[in-house]
Amino acid sequence: MVCLAAVMVKPMAVQAQSGCTSSQNAAVECFVANAIKTNLLTVQFGMTTAQFKAYGVSVSKILQDQQTYIVLLGMTSAVADAMPATNANGSANTAAQDAALSSIVSAAVANGLMTIPANSTQQDLVWFSEDLVTAMGTSQALMLSPGTMLRVIDSYVVNNTSNGTVNWTQANSALATMVGYLSTLGLLKLPSGVTIAQAQAFAQSLAQTIYTYKVATGRTTL
Repeated sequence: MVCLAAVMVKPMAVQAQSGCTSSQNAAVECFVANAIKTNLLTVQFGMTTAQFKAYGVSVSKILQDQQTYIVLLGMTSAVADAMPATNANGSANTAAQDAALSSIVSAAVANGLMTIPANSTQQDLVWFSEDLVTAMGTSQALMLSPGTMLRVIDSYVVNNTSNGTVNWTQANSALATMVGYLSTLGLLKLPSGVTIAQAQAFAQSLAQTIYTYKVATGRTTL
């Protein structure tokens, strides 16, 4: 199955059809409809064809929102690398990865790292993230290790865990200090309008997400 996010990253020609050239949204809906008919795409996430066409419009808006797209691409590549859809014993656990993605998207929106584009919802951002992670997980191309930052954050959780219990006060304090240092050293560049406090809160939210994922998958570290 080809995911919608992967197909729409590169512009594709849409054959002229009645109404397809009336607007950008109409053109995208026609492309999605044609892709379904020719088996280039399969309707996903339990949607109807109409809902999937609306999701296609949402994806086109996400791709046009540079900041949101870049943040999502960075986060999903990190999750695909460091938080796979498997348990510690190798058995499948897609639900744990999906829950982590949903939590990370929510934290990113709440802390101002990205905004929800027009004709989109937060759920669309989650579905788009799942699309990208699926594509990355099945790719045979050479990839570096984009999950490094997630593993660094996890190290603060591990170092502040005793007898299975995380001291979140200490972990959050250490994470806030780390983010502050990275910013001061110029190693962390924040988007316009995003404050250090928001970045620190996002890192702390990621730590909670990582912990929940590890519990769900039976992992001790990422």
